[in-house]
Amino acid sequence: MLTIYGRTNSVNVQKVLWCLAELDVPHERVEAGLHFGKNHEPWYLALNPNGRVPLLVDGPFSLWESNTIVRYLAAKHGVGGVCPRSLETRALAERWMDWQLSTLIRPVSIVFQALYRTPPAERDLAAIARNTVEANRAMELLDAHLATQPFVAGDAFTMGDIPVGATAHRWLEVAGIERPELMAVRAWRDRLTQRPAFRSHVMLPLS
Repeated sequence: MLTIYGRTNSVNVQKVLWCLAELDVPHERVEAGLHFGKNHEPWYLALNPNGRVPLLVDGPFSLWESNTIVRYLAAKHGVGGVCPRSLETRALAERWMDWQLSTLIRPVSIVFQALYRTPPAERDLAAIARNTVEANRAMELLDAHLATQPFVAGDAFTMGDIPVGATAHRWLEVAGIERPELMAVRAWRDRLTQRPAFRSHVMLPLS
């Protein structure tokens, strides 16, 4: 059986679990990372030298990097669904997956880590302010795009919505920061909340 190593409060693990649920792929999840450990044990580092979560083990095959795992699962189990059959639409979905990595996740993660996993006395307030501006700028770009279509790659939900959706939801839920209205993003998030897999694996308390 396919195994995912990771903890449910990791946004990167959430992406993979959401994708697995959309595809209805049987799997086992093993707690790993932070206080659960395992991710710095020699056997784990042999499979994922970064020592991060998630790690996918699918029979003799193993894979790390959450967006790559989502691509792999979608291509293996969801061609014509979450993995578009059209190469053009698939490229549009993957473009937004790459944008999530290159542009959105860094400022969102910096602010999240500071406000949720760093003691108040140790927080870098200047970094929080600077990265809030950067994250909001990225989210406004996404908002303008989603004002023209219901999902990131067009009219239908695809794998492209998974990394962007998990990260955008986290940003909308972070408390104590200022955000623009982001009406199109919020409408898109409302569409995502109609998906049981999103509700089960992404709409969790931040911690």
